[in-house]
Amino acid sequence: MSDIRRTVDAVWRIEGGRIVATLAKVTGDVGLAEDLAQEAVADALVQWPESGVPQNAGAWLTAVAKRKAIDGWRRRERLDARHEAIAHDLASRPEDEWEPIDDDLLRLVFTACHPVLTREAQVALTLRIVGGLGTEELARMFLVPVATVQQRIVRAKKTLSLAKVPFEVPDPSEWSERLAGVLAVVYLIFTEGYAATSGDRLIRTELANEALRLGRVLAGLLPREPEVHGLVALMELQASRFGARTQRDGTPVLLADQDRSRWDRAQIARGSAALATADSLGRGRTAYALQAAIAECHATAASVEETDWERIVLLYEALGQLAPNPVVELNRAVAVSMVTGPANALLIVDRLAGEGSLRGSHLLPSVRGELLAQLGRTEEARSELVTAARLAGNDRQRDLLLAKAAALN
Repeated sequence: MSDIRRTVDAVWRIEGGRIVATLAKVTGDVGLAEDLAQEAVADALVQWPESGVPQNAGAWLTAVAKRKAIDGWRRRERLDARHEAIAHDLASRPEDEWEPIDDDLLRLVFTACHPVLTREAQVALTLRIVGGLGTEELARMFLVPVATVQQRIVRAKKTLSLAKVPFEVPDPSEWSERLAGVLAVVYLIFTEGYAATSGDRLIRTELANEALRLGRVLAGLLPREPEVHGLVALMELQASRFGARTQRDGTPVLLADQDRSRWDRAQIARGSAALATADSLGRGRTAYALQAAIAECHATAASVEETDWERIVLLYEALGQLAPNPVVELNRAVAVSMVTGPANALLIVDRLAGEGSLRGSHLLPSVRGELLAQLGRTEEARSELVTAARLAGNDRQRDLLLAKAAALN
């Protein structure tokens, strides 16, 4: 890749969301705005090798895209009054008024995560126009063909246009539901990076990092929203352990065996600070903040044995009340096993198995197998771990489970 190509990619990754947001504000069409921005990027690849990279590259791309919008409207045989007024307004503005602003980026985030779109489309569009990722990058991240990603993005743009979705932050009456959707998309992206559901890598660092970057942007845009800070805290704390979670060849390293000196202490400090910010806003801990508090217990403990497992059990109980979920209950069972032993934890897991809520997931038989092994029920434990391996979609996770089963005597 040429130096100019790398420069353009870097500018787009940093400024792309704001450029599209600025264009969407004046065109009223997110799809058109993204197309105009991409045309400006194509021009940069042609012009910058000869003219040099402009001092304010983001403003240059925005100005070029603006002119393309004006030219496109003026080429039409009959402009309606609205487009004529917009074209006149844009043409008369000085270039320095085209600096992107954070309010526009916030509108773009909410538009990309509008509930009229499917969750798959929300994720793809958010990473494309807010995160600045290309379709080839997205295809690699989600392990699908490039054409599939392109179709998702095109359909998402068309859906927003046909549904006449306004480019705006939602009305206060819709705020809670819409913000929850935005954060759910960011968290979904992060969790797929933290523990990949398929493929041959346990951690997809680039995907988790994009989610964390989006979370930090949101925290800057919405400094008074504790739920946003809670999510950022959770992601910072979880990501702090990435360096120790796998060996150089990608083999997973269990929590008890991780070299804690390889945990990113600066990132742990940022996560704790974000959690403190969420708490300081005085509205009580959200589900993300409770998960962050659990992650903080792990991140600040000197060892597995010195971890405050009783506190973790209480935090999981609170999380279960606030956001009931069988995975939360399964995680609580693991913490219970550390406090009162595997027998009590197995009762929780067997109840979940009876409910059938995690049928088809490798998580329940993997935990059940661990607990049975601790109780000396070796054959049952081996059977559960083999079952978990069969259900696991990730190659690394599958290999780890089979290795555990094979190691049982």
